[in-house]
This record gives sequence, structure tokens and C-alpha cells, in this order.
Amino acid sequence: MGPPGKVVLPKPVLSFNDTGVSVSDGLTFNGKWSVASLFDGLGWEWSVDQGRTWIRGEGDSFVVAGDGTKLIWARTFDGKGNFSEIVMVSCTLDTTVPMQPQVSLIAGALPAIQIQSLEPMASWEYSVDEQRTWVRGSGLSVSLAGNLVRRIWSRQIDAAGNASQAVATVLDGPDAFNSWVEASNDPMGPTVLPRWEGTLLLHGEVTRGDADFVRFDVPPGYSLRSMRLVYYDSPDPIAFYALQQAPVFDAGTNVQRMLSWKHLGPPDLLAELLGGIAATARGEGAYTLWVQQTGTDRTAYAIEIAIGLQ
Repeated sequence: MGPPGKVVLPKPVLSFNDTGVSVSDGLTFNGKWSVASLFDGLGWEWSVDQGRTWIRGEGDSFVVAGDGTKLIWARTFDGKGNFSEIVMVSCTLDTTVPMQPQVSLIAGALPAIQIQSLEPMASWEYSVDEQRTWVRGSGLSVSLAGNLVRRIWSRQIDAAGNASQAVATVLDGPDAFNSWVEASNDPMGPTVLPRWEGTLLLHGEVTRGDADFVRFDVPPGYSLRSMRLVYYDSPDPIAFYALQQAPVFDAGTNVQRMLSWKHLGPPDLLAELLGGIAATARGEGAYTLWVQQTGTDRTAYAIEIAIGLQ
């Protein structure tokens, strides 16, 4: 309680949007602060110089400018000279856009885009739909196989969450290292991909009578970490995919013999397709992926497949 005769006012709740690597590192690119728990009849004010000067607040937010460490004070007041206790919250404001990453298209059994020149604690993203959808990158490269995506956009996301300008990497030009793969339409003779570690972007088109069957192998000591649909474009919102642990797809339509299967479409973008399947069931061996469209509309897709150490 306060001194006799002194009115103690309720404190405001002061918060900001932590956009950093973690939700508690105090790093943000957003200078907007929110003020909550305000009561009728009370005003509020804020200070960035430890109370030497106070700025009267309006509404339920204010904006702080200028990069660097900020110590924000806030308090409520009434018309009788009473103030609440001071609420103090600190953050580091960083609104500086990072440099573009250095992106190279490298040769190999499977070509890959390789990312370099990232800032400390930075991440990166890629897009296969002309920057409408961004996919969080894993590691520093993505292997490529397919016959749909003509270019990939990449950008750096710094520790505060600022995005750089995007860099385009052309996949069908003279420097594409023969990355094009036309997937087999034969379930007993799937296209066999060379082995890779990390992330692969498999991309293609399917329609009635032209399915894609692709085999890949998980080496000993590794596991199939994830599969995500990262691109889908078709007038038909439903396609189909299935995965069998076998060197060929001989399960037919018997879903009991499939490791995973799903009617696939826009609602599944960026969702984990292997959700609910135990990691122990995704170990070494051959896998055959089946993607098909039973309708007459051509359906474009890209699936990200990640293989990593167990």
C-alpha cells in the first residue's frame, strides 16, 4: 500500500511484438508498443529516457523510433496528481534490412542451390511461386529434381526478423546443370533419384493418365525427417499423394500398405504430410512416392523432402 492519503493507481500492461529468433530475446523490428489494462478516467504516459521526459499517450499504443537498445517506462495518472507505479520493459529495436544472401547453383548428382553470407543468427527462406509463399530453409542448401519450377527466390531473415530483398536463381538456363527430371508414370518402374542429405525440392505436373512415381533411398543411420507440400496450383483443389516403403509402388489402392497417403490441396500448404508417423517408422531403405490427379486439369506441385541423421 502507498503512504496514508496517497492514491495508488492500477499499473498499465506494457508489451511489444518480439520478432527475434526466440519470443523472449527482446529483439524486434517493430517499434510499436501496446498499452493494456487501462481504466476509464485514467490517462497514461511513456518515457524513453528513464523518466526525465514523459509523453502523453493516446489510444492504446505508441511507436518508438531509432535502432538500438530501448528501456521503455510507462505509467497511468489521474487528474489529481496521482500516478501508478512505473512499468519498465526493455528491448532492442532493429529495423535495418539485411543484405541479400549469396546464392549459387551448384552441380552434383542432384543440382542444388547453396546459401552463403548470412548474418549471425540469421535464417533464410525460399519461394517457388514468385514470392507469394515463403518456405523456411533448412541447412544451407536445397537439392532440386523436377520439371516445373523455372526459378527459385531466396532471401535472408536477420535475427530481428527483417527480410532482405529476394535473389532469383534460374533453373532452366544454361547454368542449370541438367536439373530437369520427368517423373515416371509407371508404379513398377519409378524414377530413381540419386541419394542426397538434407532437403530436396521435388516438383512437377500431373493430370489424368500422367501420374508421377519417384523412388528415393534413405541411407543407413538416417531417417525421413519430413515431407511438406510447398506449392500447389490447379483449378482442381484436390490431388492425391501416397508414400510406400518399397523400391516400387505395388500397393495399388490398398492404403494399409502405404506409409502415408492424403488427398492433397491448397489447405495442406506447408503442413507436415508425415504427421502422426513415428520416427522409428521412417528409417533407412527405399521409398516410392506417388502423386496423381484423377481430373483433367493439370496440377502443378512441389514437395519438400528432408532426410537427416537419426
